[in-house]
Amino acid sequence: MRAGIAGLGLKPAEFWALTPAELALMLGIDPGGAGGGMSRARLDELAARFPDAARDN
Repeated sequence: MRAGIAGLGLKPAEFWALTPAELALMLGIDPGGAGGGMSRARLDELAARFPDAARDN
């Protein structure tokens, strides 16, 4: 919060409206580093583990 408000000069509402990815980008943090984005393989693994339930209309 200090980095966003004091360091970047954001207003509190602007800070809280940011996504973590947006804040990381503004702070110059590499989103592709450790713990970066999800791979296709990981998405497929999660989809198999937690399939969408069929819905009756």
